[in-house]
Amino acid sequence: MTPTDWLVDLLLIALVLRQVRESRLSAVTLLLPIGIVVWAGEHYLHGLPTRGSDLVLVGALALVGGLLGAGAGLLTRVRRDAAGAVLVRAGAVAATLWVVGVGSRLAFQLFATHGGGEELTRFSIAHSLDDAGWTTAVVLMAFAEVLTRTLVVGIRAAAVRQHDATAGSLAPAA
Repeated sequence: MTPTDWLVDLLLIALVLRQVRESRLSAVTLLLPIGIVVWAGEHYLHGLPTRGSDLVLVGALALVGGLLGAGAGLLTRVRRDAAGAVLVRAGAVAATLWVVGVGSRLAFQLFATHGGGEELTRFSIAHSLDDAGWTTAVVLMAFAEVLTRTLVVGIRAAAVRQHDATAGSLAPAA
């Protein structure tokens, strides 16, 4: 693993752990994780491998990432404060789901590069997988996790704004 690999993984963990304490939702807090995974995609993805069972692996890990991201987004508290700002707070379960996703990718990278290479090679041969399939699957898992969490939190924030706007327009006149 390169220092850049560590940095990407740790940044993604820090972004959600930072939200364990309630904070204001902004375009930056929504778009920064997307920017990180887009950079990772540019750096690590070089096409979609279709050999052997690679597509199955890619699809399975993307699905897992999407489910983890959706869970983290649904379990993040989204509300408005008295001033009308949207606030988010990742609860313990939401943060745990996020860390499980990022942590599992980090653990896989450590395993693959620090002693697990031979076992991974045997497994890959037995299941018709190649290096490009593993790389693509892990990166697309991160994409799916980040994008679904961002989408879910963004939709929930819009719903909170809409609900408050509708409730305000239906309030009786004083």
